[in-house]
Amino acid sequence: METRLLEYFVTVADELSVTRASERLFAAQSTVSAGLKSLEGELGVALFERSTKAVRLLPPGETLLPLARALLDDVEALRQTATESGSGLRGRVRIGTFAAMQVLDLPAALGRFRREHPLVDVQIAGSPTGSTGLIDDLAHGRFDLAFSGVPVPPDLDSWALASFEFVALLPPAHRFAVSGRSSVALEELAGDDWVDVLPGFGNRVQLDRILAEHGIRRHVSAELADLPSVGPCVAAGLGVAVVPDMVDDSGCVKLPLAAPVDPWVFSVAARHGAVRRPQIRALIEEIRATAR
Repeated sequence: METRLLEYFVTVADELSVTRASERLFAAQSTVSAGLKSLEGELGVALFERSTKAVRLLPPGETLLPLARALLDDVEALRQTATESGSGLRGRVRIGTFAAMQVLDLPAALGRFRREHPLVDVQIAGSPTGSTGLIDDLAHGRFDLAFSGVPVPPDLDSWALASFEFVALLPPAHRFAVSGRSSVALEELAGDDWVDVLPGFGNRVQLDRILAEHGIRRHVSAELADLPSVGPCVAAGLGVAVVPDMVDDSGCVKLPLAAPVDPWVFSVAARHGAVRRPQIRALIEEIRATAR
């Protein structure tokens, strides 16, 4: 069985589109389609239901997909081990990350990694929908590693890097800021204007869930593209915020929540079996060492 046919299968399963898979594979659509038919003929099962509008993975395809991924990871690991013996780590690692990240000094980690492994091609990209988009891109094979502020699905591997309690940030003139309160309840802030990050970002996803569990509806007056921007907007009086306790609170009044909620966990994730590729395993180890 040709590994190229398995690559066609996995990529089409990731994208659920022969067109997008062909673009990722730098192959003609006709070549990918013919390869899928050849693989289905060799296996004796139909992997996809294909029409002019959609591609759907059939039950045999869902069963064989993790096995195909594992085989490709093993083949890549074999190639890497063979080429590394005299020249060091090679290959490519695609990382999904945030536009602004205060938890981890990623440039420092990548700088050390590239100095130690100069033959590894490290590529970095983001997602406009934060953790939600990053994890989706990882699951669909567009990244090899991704950072996340949302719980990582069980079909992916993850390593927790940091954990932070949620706290309230208030403008200096806020009624609770000037009253000398020692804590504040979420319900007490329900009528205020709020400052938060965009939907899809990990802390926003978790906070929205917590507020829904408490039956709290709020008005978000400022939606921002990164966490570091929240503090200055609160300090300027644009609203209140509830954020992980790692945001710069200069100019704000910070209060603990009266009823603590689950902490915000920041992690790095990879697809199952990806750590068999030496360059991915080495970069995860560097990232975890930097986060300690």
